[in-house]
Amino acid sequence: MKRITLLVGHYGSGKTEFAMNLTMDLKKKYDKVSILDMDIANPYFRSRERQKFLEDNGVTMHHNTFGFDIAEDLPAISATLRAPLENKEFMTVVDVGGNDSGARVLNQFKKYFIDDDSQMLCVLNGNRFETDTVEGCERHILEIHAETGIPMKGIINNTHMLRETTVDDIVKGYKLCKQVSEKLEIPLIWNTCHIDLLDELESVKAKEGYDDMEIYPIQLYMRPTWLDKKI
Repeated sequence: MKRITLLVGHYGSGKTEFAMNLTMDLKKKYDKVSILDMDIANPYFRSRERQKFLEDNGVTMHHNTFGFDIAEDLPAISATLRAPLENKEFMTVVDVGGNDSGARVLNQFKKYFIDDDSQMLCVLNGNRFETDTVEGCERHILEIHAETGIPMKGIINNTHMLRETTVDDIVKGYKLCKQVSEKLEIPLIWNTCHIDLLDELESVKAKEGYDDMEIYPIQLYMRPTWLDKKI
């Protein structure tokens, strides 16, 4: 892991959910961990919504000038975001707005993201419109690079259908992301899998010979339980 990890991905990719999981996993290994919410393009399901949970678990959170959800819909970020970027003691996860327009905010912090201390990863959902084809994924990644000039260092397959996700969805995304990886010469780093599906996916991986499928177990931190109630 690099000290600074930038996560980009379209709305609906599950980027913020992965950012939460990565942050919590880093906290198990490192004393000082921070998450920066730079998503000013999407007003829903942002990591700042879990600020209290993160702080209760020893993670520092930085986002808007006010530091609380009272300003979550304002397209503004705080200068305090620079603190963990400059402090070499912090492992830092940066949750960035999804597309090229959302990633534009990175330009004002670019000096922190162009050395070997950082990496930008793209979270892809193969069940999402615009990233359900190789061409769509390629366009998405290249547009972000064109806007920021920051090279993409890895791809994360996060193909899902929320709580309706099946192992078939994950495998579908794995195959899609492998093609994208080969075409753009960007490594496919992880394939996320909810912990409830982990045993089944491990079985399929062994049976089908997906030896290069690196599985990243996740749980759902962002999804409100009321969304799962049947009406």
